[in-house]
Amino acid sequence: MYTIRDMPEPVAAEVLALLAGVETATVGHWRLQGFMHRAIQPLLPGGRRVVGTAVTLAIAGPDSTLLHHAAGLLRPGDILVVDRLGDDKYACWGGGVTVAVKAAGAVAGIVDGPCTDLAEIIASDFPIWARGLAPITTRIYDLGGGMNVPVSCGGAVVMPGDAILADESGVLVIPRDEALAVAEQALTMQERGREREASVRDGRALLGVLSGASVKVRANLTKR
Repeated sequence: MYTIRDMPEPVAAEVLALLAGVETATVGHWRLQGFMHRAIQPLLPGGRRVVGTAVTLAIAGPDSTLLHHAAGLLRPGDILVVDRLGDDKYACWGGGVTVAVKAAGAVAGIVDGPCTDLAEIIASDFPIWARGLAPITTRIYDLGGGMNVPVSCGGAVVMPGDAILADESGVLVIPRDEALAVAEQALTMQERGREREASVRDGRALLGVLSGASVKVRANLTKR
């Protein structure tokens, strides 16, 4: 059985434009939810940051029937998020899927499991985050699955239409109605961080003084 729901409304372009300037690690300073497990890492070398609208997929074990179908439904700006339903043996995503998904205009893929054909993925210059690589691939077994349904990817709940921010540090899922506020707060923090780093670099201040760490240490010194 297949459950295929309507494609989600894209996250507003102006929100994604702001989010594109955000580092996942900045959001990690104050937000705890929405981060995928750190085992989900980028496959492309050199670091890349992408933002887009989550299109979700849930497929099991050795089957990639729905993934092949979904590749033809993607739109420019989409990020395909694949819940492998606990499977860590079969690589559902390889060179052929990469070509198809990129041709549809999607900007990235996130797979809670292994991929294959790394050389072809690199040659396609298509950003993918996954749990590493595997040589054993899926087949068209017609076992069913779900598209644009709630999924779990890397321990994070992903709803179709969520905003996705992925970079060299990891993957963050943000509910679409929170994405603007998260982006604005993160950009403000990053600007303050740059100013603080400039002060330390120029010798105008000490990091421990700016962060408040030195005050805490001095207040708790053990006197001997």
